[in-house]
Amino acid sequence: MMRAFWFAWLMACCFLAQAQSYRGPIIDVHLHVGRAAPGAPNPATGKPTTANTDAERERLTLEQLRKHNVVLGLVSGPDAAMASMRKAGGDRIRAGAFLDDGGNSLPPPETLRRAFASGQLQVMGEIGAQYHGLNPSDPWFEPYLALAEEFDVPVGIHTGLGPPGAPYHCCPKMTVALGNPMLLEPMLKRHPKLRVWLMHAGWPYLQETKAILYLYPQVYADVAVIDWIIPRAEFHDYLKALMTAGFGDRLMFGSDQMVWPEAIGQAIEGVDSAPFLDAAQKRAIFHDNAARFLRLEQARARAAP
Repeated sequence: MMRAFWFAWLMACCFLAQAQSYRGPIIDVHLHVGRAAPGAPNPATGKPTTANTDAERERLTLEQLRKHNVVLGLVSGPDAAMASMRKAGGDRIRAGAFLDDGGNSLPPPETLRRAFASGQLQVMGEIGAQYHGLNPSDPWFEPYLALAEEFDVPVGIHTGLGPPGAPYHCCPKMTVALGNPMLLEPMLKRHPKLRVWLMHAGWPYLQETKAILYLYPQVYADVAVIDWIIPRAEFHDYLKALMTAGFGDRLMFGSDQMVWPEAIGQAIEGVDSAPFLDAAQKRAIFHDNAARFLRLEQARARAAP
């Protein structure tokens, strides 16, 4: 009987350890800044956004970052909004060059050269080429890739899908096929030193995402948006498949917070609730993988006196 008691106690302890919520530092590699969308319903909950002005969107996003111990966020959006967020968030925020789904285009390469050299921009992404009907392996992107390779700037490229109905609304040139991570292969072969990450982890292109991650070990992936917008069971199945395939050391947390600051907490809960992740795996996804990908320790070492 005592043996049965101790076995039950041990199993309970293992279950509690597995289910314990993550409380460590978080790096969010996928955030957005820009105009508010008053009253816009959250796609996951249907409730209207809590941020009804531009100032509220910025303030509430920063509040969510502090609340959830997000020590670093990579943001993209219009230049003025990124500058404002960097000023308000300080070292907690890094800004990136942006190609989005709303018609914003990348600035000329020489403009980016100055921004990267000065440290004003530290990331190239989100690159939403798919929304514009563009293939990031085509010649239009080559000068930007060469620049990113020269400055060792990480490049985040939108993969997978977009909002339902996007081709009828914001993005008439968008196609499903342009979200396939396999399209990045020619680019990766030409630029082996590039640090690239697949935004949205290529969902729903699971096999193609696994193939790219396997063949190109410099490529990482974030789980942004799929960790809170798609059905939880589908996300967990997708995440588990990538973990089972051995990519747990290259998956990074992202929220893809757009106009719903509360989405940051929803995204964190989406990862944290995965029953198959242990504490070390959660720490890797929430922080350590991104810290390694972004070379934060090397940056701190260079800055040390």
